[in-house]
Amino acid sequence: MYTVAGLPLHPLIVHAVVVLLPLAAVGTLAAAARPAGRRALAIPTLLVALGGAVAVPLASTSGWQLRRTMEGGSPLVAEHAARASYLLPAAVLFVALLAAVVFADRRVPVAAGGHAEPAPPSRLAPALAVAAAAVGVVVAALVVWIGHSGASAVWS
Repeated sequence: MYTVAGLPLHPLIVHAVVVLLPLAAVGTLAAAARPAGRRALAIPTLLVALGGAVAVPLASTSGWQLRRTMEGGSPLVAEHAARASYLLPAAVLFVALLAAVVFADRRVPVAAGGHAEPAPPSRLAPALAVAAAAVGVVVAALVVWIGHSGASAVWS
């Protein structure tokens, strides 16, 4: 089991997931609510979501390492692990939708009169932003649901 200053790595990595994915969900909600700000918010929100999604398998791996060192294997830990299996697919879908929003908003410039002018956003951009926001809310809810079971396993 990997440790940092004597602490198991799992609770340290989990904080990246717990902070970054819900923060990205809030950013996505703001981008969906304010189309004018979508171009400014989309890329930073995508990067935050990507960081959170990358942290998910790291948290899972370190969680399995921690679980192997525990004696007895509490049913609460098993429940936490089972719940955690839902997060990575949802986080990947969230990142994919955010990437689609960025792509739809930043289409190739149109050449007009010898110079390039920004292309208008795709008509799909608002729908993609709403879909990404909905999945972001689901991801944030999953993080809370999984985290609650993990906290219950530790403190019970």
